[in-house]
Amino acid sequence: MYQAERKLWWYRVLHNKVIRQIQTVFPTDQSIRILDAGCGTGGLLDALRQAGYLNTLGFDASTDAVFFSRERNLPVELHNLLDINSFHPSESFDVIICDDVLYFFNDEQIRHILGVFRQRLRPGGIFISNNNAFPALRGTHDIALNISRRFVKKELADFAGQTGFSLKQVFYWNFLLTIPIWVVRKIQLLVWRLNPARPVHSDVNQPPHWLNTLLLNILRLEERLFRKPLFGSSLFTVMR
Repeated sequence: MYQAERKLWWYRVLHNKVIRQIQTVFPTDQSIRILDAGCGTGGLLDALRQAGYLNTLGFDASTDAVFFSRERNLPVELHNLLDINSFHPSESFDVIICDDVLYFFNDEQIRHILGVFRQRLRPGGIFISNNNAFPALRGTHDIALNISRRFVKKELADFAGQTGFSLKQVFYWNFLLTIPIWVVRKIQLLVWRLNPARPVHSDVNQPPHWLNTLLLNILRLEERLFRKPLFGSSLFTVMR
């Protein structure tokens, strides 16, 4: 997974989006304190380190993810997001990131998590979150990872208002690939329903180099052509 996060087209674009948002708010200060909540195997923390941000901290509920992160000398601890209150309780952060994690929780749990994040942000700090979008794009990837929901803009805007955040940005991305993704996932679900005993797998895997490069270039083209697409398979949010 760690190598996939470093090379996979989707992760490379996501990590760049996160770093650009941080640089927009803190254009010259690389000493800011950054928390990656639900950091997985540390791909984003590694990207932040390469970008010059060394004052970082991460946690994840997976012992394997924490092990792999520590193997790469990343500052990662074992902790559950629902128990965020007890994680370094006296510490505050300039940036809190929680990518592709909120979709595991219900409304009440999300409000709790965001409420604590807001309390732990320093004045002028930002919360960044990327999540999957649109229930219609559900596929066997969701089943394999036990993903319980997909979001639309209004839901995250409502969560921001309910927890005292102001919404700085919310936009869909992966727009140009959304229709192909929808088609592939409908086929995946059809095949799985015809044979429910068939193993299901996550979509997060390394494609051949030529395909990885093609998909990366498509997303880079999208970023140049569409600032805020009308829809996409992912939903990127920045709150203050």
